[in-house]
Amino acid sequence: MTIIAAADGSALGNPGPAGWAWYVDDDCWHAGGWKESTNNRGELMAVLDLLDSTADVDEDLKVFCDSKYVINALTKWMPGWKRKGWKKADGKEVLNKDLLERLDTALSGREIEFEWVKGHNNHAMNEAADERARAAATAYQKNTSVPAGPGYVPAGTSESITAVPTEPSASTTPATAATTVVSCTVPTRIADELVSRAQAQGIHPQEFLAEIIGRSLENE
Repeated sequence: MTIIAAADGSALGNPGPAGWAWYVDDDCWHAGGWKESTNNRGELMAVLDLLDSTADVDEDLKVFCDSKYVINALTKWMPGWKRKGWKKADGKEVLNKDLLERLDTALSGREIEFEWVKGHNNHAMNEAADERARAAATAYQKNTSVPAGPGYVPAGTSESITAVPTEPSASTTPATAATTVVSCTVPTRIADELVSRAQAQGIHPQEFLAEIIGRSLENE
């Protein structure tokens, strides 16, 4: 199964208080930021944290981005920058070199598909990531607690594998049913169709797929 996520950044001033976030669903997302940074660094950091958070997960990854800079940097420009010692054609050092070097390492050996989406155009996952990135930037602006999210929570489970664990409270309600993560590989055209139908229903693709499987078993 392919993990499908959106990654986005936000800066209030650019540079200014900045945030980043990636989003899989309401139970699986992560955000952070800085007191002062740029939108591009937020966009890059969102992808980097997503890669780091899923580094130990044996799944392909599809990432929606509204930043052509990020997609081009990671899929087109980076090999040339590396050959030139992280320098541009004019001989100047590439901007955001520190994050790009870390992204280069994080991308090694991973099957990642990037897809550009137009920002603020009612793409549900992109809007969710943008909302969380802006909330992080606003928290740094106001010096309040940053809404960081649960971290990476595999589909079909309720426990994050990246967030810092906390002690359960006395009011914690036990799960009513056990769940198991089922992984499979499907052709890209089928994955794209799943995403399209899930978005039409306003739910996450993994939730949509789980419903299809459940209905199929019930009808046997």
